Amino acid sequence: MKEGDIIGIEHLTKEFTGKKRVKAVDDVSFEVREGEIFGLLGPNGAGKSTLIRILTTLLTPTSGKALVHSFDVTVYPEEIRRIIGVCPQNSTLDLELTAYDNLNFYGKLTNVPEENLHSRIFELLKMTGLSDRAFMPVSTFSGGMKRKLEIVRAFIHQPLILFLDEPTIGLDPESRRDIWKQIKTLNNEETTIILTTHYMDEAEKLCDRIAFMDNGALIILDTPENLKRSLSQGDIIEIGVGSHNEQFTNSFKQITGVDAVDQKPHLIRISTKNGSQILPLIMNRFEDEGVQMTSITIRTPSLEDVFISITGRNLVSESETDSKLRGRM
Repeated sequence: MKEGDIIGIEHLTKEFTGKKRVKAVDDVSFEVREGEIFGLLGPNGAGKSTLIRILTTLLTPTSGKALVHSFDVTVYPEEIRRIIGVCPQNSTLDLELTAYDNLNFYGKLTNVPEENLHSRIFELLKMTGLSDRAFMPVSTFSGGMKRKLEIVRAFIHQPLILFLDEPTIGLDPESRRDIWKQIKTLNNEETTIILTTHYMDEAEKLCDRIAFMDNGALIILDTPENLKRSLSQGDIIEIGVGSHNEQFTNSFKQITGVDAVDQKPHLIRISTKNGSQILPLIMNRFEDEGVQMTSITIRTPSLEDVFISITGRNLVSESETDSKLRGRM
């Protein structure tokens, strides 16, 4: 690990054996810098959660090396657990207990000094806007309120590193924005945050650097700005269609200034350096062929476009292998 790094991973691999041997994490290497929000992105089954479980000492790697604050995950698991907080994807709150009791129980488990625990609990409840519900059963909370409580519960002992596995999955837009503010607040307390997500807007809003994973492998790592700049500069034209054929879609590649064309069942995505100049030519082709457009959008490239460019598929798509492994990743 270099100076300033808090996590170092070298050629890390995790294999699951059964009827078929599958590499859930495949020769992954990277570093996480102290104090940053580091994003792990990829579709379900990409290996994100498996990697998190290794770093949090819940799984042993098949090969390679992982250091957390200079501690080897296979040698010093207890030391690592003292300096990390983990908010898993699936809720582990006790719904029959109050918010206060959930935090109090976890605080004792993580050895928060008894004389500090009460004030620490209300400090965190105030951070989440839940002070007035401190002594209400968690079963009465909304999904967003439960998630906010679960995140600060993982932070009650002021860990150096906080692992958040899909923290906003299944939440409504307003609750997601509340969680984003909460994550930023925790990061401002000099906590390094490792965030797994398959929401591109979430990663772009929060992360200092992003690592894309697919089929267990690390495929690219950089800042959101550099990742978007890795695509050719220009515009993305997205056209909704009722029906079309491959020959019609491929005809757009013949237009000067069109860089790439991606075809979906009811969507044609065209990459071009100047959308406003190319758009009239595209519309003329639709008119000439009698193909009806249902919608049209011109926008700048996004992180989703980067992932599609690299992998050839949408971030939320899942392979057969992903589906089989989801329970273990």
